[in-house]
Amino acid sequence: MKFSLTRDLLLKPLLLVSGAVERKSTLPILANILLDVSGQSLTMVATDLELEMVSSTQVNNQGEDGRITVPARKLLDICKSLPDDAEIEFALDNDTINISSGRSRYSLVTLPASDFPNIEQWQGEVEFKLVKSQLLRLIESTHFSMANQDVRYYLNGMSIETENNEIRSVATDGHRLAICKIAAEGLSLPARQVIVPRKGIMEIIRLLDPIDEEVQVLLGNNHIRIIDHDFSFTSKLVDGRFPDYRRVLPRNGDKVLITNKDQLKQVLSRASILSNEKFKGVRLNFAPNELKITANNPEQEQAVEYLEIDFPFDSLEIGFNVSYILDVLSAVKEDQIKFTLSDANSSVVIEGNESGEALYVIMPMRL
Repeated sequence: MKFSLTRDLLLKPLLLVSGAVERKSTLPILANILLDVSGQSLTMVATDLELEMVSSTQVNNQGEDGRITVPARKLLDICKSLPDDAEIEFALDNDTINISSGRSRYSLVTLPASDFPNIEQWQGEVEFKLVKSQLLRLIESTHFSMANQDVRYYLNGMSIETENNEIRSVATDGHRLAICKIAAEGLSLPARQVIVPRKGIMEIIRLLDPIDEEVQVLLGNNHIRIIDHDFSFTSKLVDGRFPDYRRVLPRNGDKVLITNKDQLKQVLSRASILSNEKFKGVRLNFAPNELKITANNPEQEQAVEYLEIDFPFDSLEIGFNVSYILDVLSAVKEDQIKFTLSDANSSVVIEGNESGEALYVIMPMRL
């Protein structure tokens, strides 16, 4: 097994697959990347048993086809440190792979490819194509509401749902709920719901660029796969039942506030500086002409901010975790934001004033 290629041809696919490498694994082979040379093509595979990343590049194959695994982090660091236009040559010698470039020589210990775990073969039951920017928007609009290490393991991920021409993403940690939906013309999909784990979602965000290129999405019984011309990404699904979020959507909101998103974000960000570092509570006092925002902390410090609003309803005082509201304001792309409220003990519904593409529900806090 002997092949060569330029640093640029190696670095991009190597960076793509390295996201799936397990850093603290008890299995040494999971810290390795599988190199599979066939003809003039080099395929790289990395996995942590939950995720699998595959990417390919062209090589100048000067020997026999073959497969071997090499330490991912060391190979990546070597590749990054070489000059941009470097030509890199790989040659396998028993259990060692020798890497040379110019006057640089490296030898890395390998592990046999036969020990490398492959995710089992499976069929996609639901398949569709979606523009990368749309898929990224679908996930970025809701991912911050996923739970992190909750004992209710099915909340540590995102529900991806298909129905007719609509694709939805839903995330909740029990205190807040985020829903985003995209209608794609020409699609006719069966009703299906899968839960993609948190690590898989964060990896998808890393992989996708906000551009108008299509990717293929496959949903199976236990896996989701995204196929692009640069890579193939596979993640296991969370085996569990996602809560019926439709039941908790507030329906009795009779007080609506529409205000400028950036102005609200600025005053909330300032007030949050003096909120309790652990609970992040702020008190919102809605009055006909102004919104008063108050934050306190255990050191007896206080922040008070005012914002001019048009709120032709009875005055209302309600407490929220300010981080939850700021997350929503960062995710909404529109200039105007809409709050729908009912009383001090009911959840608030927040959405962009125009599109209705994404909807957020935040439970109140007792302060």
